[in-house]
Parts: sequence; C-alpha cells; structure tokens
Amino acid sequence: MKKYGFALLIWALAATGCQQANETPCDAVPITTQAPQAEVIALKQFIDSSGITAIADKRGFYYTIDSPGSGPKPTVCSNVSVSYSGKLTNGNTFDSAPNISFGLNQLIVGWQEGIPLIAPGGSITLYLPPSLAYGSQEQNGIPANSILIFKIGLSRIN
Repeated sequence: MKKYGFALLIWALAATGCQQANETPCDAVPITTQAPQAEVIALKQFIDSSGITAIADKRGFYYTIDSPGSGPKPTVCSNVSVSYSGKLTNGNTFDSAPNISFGLNQLIVGWQEGIPLIAPGGSITLYLPPSLAYGSQEQNGIPANSILIFKIGLSRIN
C-alpha cells in the first residue's frame, strides 16, 4: 500500500461520516450528481487522445469492464472488499490498496456508481471527472480538479 493507502477511505469518512452496524440502515437514494459539461468534455478529450475505448455513463464518467464477475452485484448500501490503484492522467499512482473493505455509501460518487456495475470476481477501470472524485479540493498526492483513473477489482460483497 502506498503512503496514501487510506486517503480515499479517510476522506470519504470525514466527508460523509461513518455508519455503525446498529445505526439507521443505508437508504439507497439514487445519486443525482452529474459532472458539469466542461469536465465531461475534458474527460472525453483525455479518453480520445489516449486511444481508450470506454463506455460513457450519463453522469459524466467513463468506464471499461475488464471482467464482469459473477453473482449478485453490490448496491450503494453494500459493504465490499476490493483491491485498487488510483492514477493521475500523467500515469503517476497516487494510491493503492490490496483487499480493503468499506461501505460504498461512504466513498466518492464515482465509486458508488462504478463498483455496482460489476459482480464479485470482476474488475473495472473508472475514469472520473473531478466532481465525481475529489473536486476542487487538493488531497494527498492529488491536485485539485484532477481527472482520476481507478483500476478496481471487486473481491466480495461482505
């Protein structure tokens, strides 16, 4: 794990709070956040100029399903175990972790929407515009307003 290994999780917990098992259960309210058009255009330019073949999601992110996995897919209310790496568009890795568990509702919007596209054993690459990632706030090793690339393998739904 990189020195920022828990940056994603810690930021999400600070931003959304931590839900304990005995608290009110997650209510799967549909996410309505959509990336601004300028971010979508910038992300599409990156995708096109890099020769990446990816699917555009209506909320403004792109993804490739490297392996769909099998079985039921998680929901935003699921607790999951994943392995992942996060990169900037220049190729620099800013974070990675093997086999880490968390509730999807505690994470950035791009992960809440992207991970449920695969089942356990599957893997996905997410191309996230800033507003579906960390936005205008600089994070450890992540400049403000960065397009982020996450390779995520879903081990299991806990």
